[in-house]
Amino acid sequence: MNGAESLVHTLLKSGVEVCFSNPGTSEMHFVAALDRIPGMRCVLGLQENVVTGCADGYWRMTRKPAVTLLHCGPGLANGLANLHNARRARSGIVNCVGDQATYHRPYDAPLTADTEGWARGVSHWVRTSARAREVGADAAVAVQAARTAPGQIATLVLPSDTCWDEGGVVAEPLPVPATPQAEMHAIRACARVLREKKNVLVLLGGAMALTEGAQIEANRIAAHTGAKLLAETSNSRFQRGRGRLQLERVPYPADVAIERLKEVEHLILVGAKAPIGFFAYPNMPSKHYPEHASVTVLTRPEQDAEAALRALAEELGAPKAAMPDAGPRPEAPRGAPSPEGLARLVGALMPEECIVVDESVSYGRGFFPATHATPPHDWLQITGGAIGCGLPLATGAAIGGGGRRVLNLQADGSAMYTVQALWTQARERLPVTTLILSNRKYQILLGEYRNVGANPGRTALDMMDLGNPDIGWAQLARALGVEAATATTLEEVGDLMTQSFARPAPFLIELVI
Repeated sequence: MNGAESLVHTLLKSGVEVCFSNPGTSEMHFVAALDRIPGMRCVLGLQENVVTGCADGYWRMTRKPAVTLLHCGPGLANGLANLHNARRARSGIVNCVGDQATYHRPYDAPLTADTEGWARGVSHWVRTSARAREVGADAAVAVQAARTAPGQIATLVLPSDTCWDEGGVVAEPLPVPATPQAEMHAIRACARVLREKKNVLVLLGGAMALTEGAQIEANRIAAHTGAKLLAETSNSRFQRGRGRLQLERVPYPADVAIERLKEVEHLILVGAKAPIGFFAYPNMPSKHYPEHASVTVLTRPEQDAEAALRALAEELGAPKAAMPDAGPRPEAPRGAPSPEGLARLVGALMPEECIVVDESVSYGRGFFPATHATPPHDWLQITGGAIGCGLPLATGAAIGGGGRRVLNLQADGSAMYTVQALWTQARERLPVTTLILSNRKYQILLGEYRNVGANPGRTALDMMDLGNPDIGWAQLARALGVEAATATTLEEVGDLMTQSFARPAPFLIELVI
C-alpha cells in the first residue's frame, strides 16, 4: 500500500465522504487512489476558490468535513479567500495540498512555494508529512482537528513521494473532543445582569447560537426578562422562518448600527463578538455599541450555546414561552424591481426547507423582515467579507443538503469571482436557483467611497462599473451548462423562480435592476 492509498482509506474510516478537487501533477497518486478505492464522492471545481467555498458550504449543512485536493502552494493560494470565509464561519475542512517530492524541493522548481506559510493564515492546524508511513496517521489527526468544535481548518501538505512510496499505514479514526460547555460562573454572571440591569442586549452569533433549539431558549430568556435579542451581522447558518424567532441582525452600515445600539447598556454575548465596524471610517468609532456598555460572555464560539441558554433560562426561572407569531406570509408583489419588492417576493415564494445562500451584499440588506413568515429554512451568509463565496457556497450546500432546494441571492460583481461554480452545479445536477442581482456595478463600493468622505468622479466611477460591456449572464450560464433566463420585472422573476423550484437541476435568473 502506498501513502496515497493509506490517505484515502484513513479519510473514509474517519467519516470523510466528499472530496472537492482541482488536482495537478503532484496529486496524481492521490487521484489514482481515489479511482481505485470506492466510497468517496469526488466533485471537480474548475478553480480552487470554488473548491474551498464548496467545502465551506458542505460543512455548514452537514457538520462533517470534506477534503479538498489542491495543487501545490499556488493552488492553495487560489483558494485562500474562501478559506478565509470558512475560517470566519468556523467551518471544518481538511485540505490536502500536493507539494514537490522531498528530494526535489532543494532544486527550487517553478512551483516550489512556502505552502505551509500560506496555509497558516487560514488554518488552525498545519502539518507536512515526511514519509509514506506517516500519511495515514497525519490524515487522522487532520480530521480530528477539523471536527473539533466549533469546526476548524486543517491543512495537510503532501510531498508527492510520500504518496507514491510504499509503506502506507491506514490509521484508525481519532476521538473527536466533546463540545465544551459554558462555565457555571458565566451563566450566573449573565443571570445577574439580566435580573439587575436594564437595556440588556443578548447578541447571538455563529452556527450554534442560531439553531432552532437555541432560539427557543433565548426566547424564554427575553420573554421573562425583557432583554432584547439580535443576531450578528454575518452568520454561518441561521435557522429561520415560521416557528422560529423573528431575529434581526446588527446592521452593516456603521451609522445605522451605532444608532440601533445606542441605548444598550449591557451586552451579553452568545457565540458572538461585540459589534465592531467592518471597516474604519474617519471620525467614526470602531465599536458600534456604546463605550460605557458592559460586556458579559455567556459562551465562546466553541461552547455549546443551546445548552448554555437553557441553563441560563433555568437559572432565571424563566417559564416556557411561545414563539411570537410571524403574521401572514407576504403576497408576491408586481412591478419594477426594488430591494423591498424582491424581499417580499422571496418571502412569498420560498419553498419548504429551502437553503438560502446570501451574497446579495448591498441589495439584500432588507431581506429579513419580509422572510420571517416563510416556511422553515436555513440562511447562509458571507462571513469573512471576501467576495466570491456565494456560488461555491451554494454548490457545497446543495451537495450537503440532501436534495433540498438552494436559492442563491447573488450580487453580480461577486459572482464573477467564482463563476466556474456554475459548471460544477451543471455537472452534478444540483438543485440550485441562482438569482443574479444585476445592477452592473460594485454598488457597495460606491457607498464605501462616500463613507470615507469622497465624491466619485469619472475615473472612480469607471473602476466600480460592470457595464461597457454588460455581462451577458444568461449566455454565460448556458455556456457553463446551466439553463438561464433574464427578467426585468418582479412578475417575470417570480415566474422563473417558481419554475426553477420544480426542476431537479440548476437554473440561473438574471434580474436586471
